[in-house]
Amino acid sequence: MARIISIINQKGGVGKTTTAINLAAYLAVLGKRVLLVDIDPQGNASSGLGFDYQKIDKGVYEIMALDEINLPDITLKHKIDNLYVAPATLNLAGANIELVGLDRREFRLKDQLRPYLHQYDFVLIDNPPSLGLLTINGMVAADELLIPVQCEYFALEGLSQLLYTINLVQNNLKPELNILGAILTMYDGRNSLSEAVFYELYQHFPRKIFRSVIPRNIRLAEAPSYGKSILEYEPRSKGARAYNKLAQEILLT
Repeated sequence: MARIISIINQKGGVGKTTTAINLAAYLAVLGKRVLLVDIDPQGNASSGLGFDYQKIDKGVYEIMALDEINLPDITLKHKIDNLYVAPATLNLAGANIELVGLDRREFRLKDQLRPYLHQYDFVLIDNPPSLGLLTINGMVAADELLIPVQCEYFALEGLSQLLYTINLVQNNLKPELNILGAILTMYDGRNSLSEAVFYELYQHFPRKIFRSVIPRNIRLAEAPSYGKSILEYEPRSKGARAYNKLAQEILLT
């Protein structure tokens, strides 16, 4: 049965999608069968792995909104062995409104994933940078939450709201939902602010901060524009080594 990790932060630009793409790639090359589910209407996880979501006619929105379409109908095989993608489509942009009137609206993604979990070792969910109905679906479908946090002051401001929302989901929809941990992104050891963010983050997540730290790295920033993970684009870069380490660390948790 798959281990389902939802990668979440309602603040944009913190490395959420970068983490989803590259963690999926490294888990796959470590021999794990991985499904990356893109529920962000921006479709960056899909395009960052080389799939043009604007040209895809069936994706995650369709399996959540239309009962006659199922996960195997939309799943795309990536050129990295063991890596599969359930892509975003343009229709996902209206999902927060259109799903409201549907039965089990908070469980639509979970219900679609459940029959196929035996086919994968990991399911990673890339959520929108917001706390709407799509993100609620992303949390309810998951076993664990991975929270990327950028090493900047403003990145910490929304953590209290995020933790409040997680608590609501745990109390009302998914009591067994766990926080896997927080991962520091865009880290610059030369910057004293990075150390201050680490200290502040520890107050929110004692004993739940990954040892792996994702550095600020130009190769990581460039890779999505080529539709590639850092594993494919520049596997010897600092960013590549960091995500490889994170994947191995998660396998041990």
